[in-house]
Amino acid sequence: MAKKKILVVDDEKHIVRLVQVNLERAGYEVATAYDGVEALEKVEKENPDMIVLDVMMPRKDGFETLKELQANPKTKDIPVIMLTAKAQDADIFKGWASGVSSYLTKPFNPRELLTFVDRIFQSLEQGVGGPEGETVWEV
Repeated sequence: MAKKKILVVDDEKHIVRLVQVNLERAGYEVATAYDGVEALEKVEKENPDMIVLDVMMPRKDGFETLKELQANPKTKDIPVIMLTAKAQDADIFKGWASGVSSYLTKPFNPRELLTFVDRIFQSLEQGVGGPEGETVWEV
């Protein structure tokens, strides 16, 4: 089975590196981007199986990036995990309402992130779905 590729997007280089190292140690291939504009370019080039996306970034924030991904038929089904410092209830609700697969707040435990990544991929492989074929993420 081919390695799953994950695009990690955050303007904080140390966060990108922390996530990248942990995902690579777990056997995933990792591509990186440092803002939403670069993320959209990388999605076209890299064809990731999942995206770990920050919210507060220059040029294009995570919610704008997510909206563009969901509007594109080629990228609308890529699972997205929001990994952000935006931890207010309103922010978390906005994330879930925007269709993310998971919403984790910083500071975070890398093992928790890996657990969400693994479970989302397992759900996809098992074809877990809800009413009218909508995807349900069991995490």
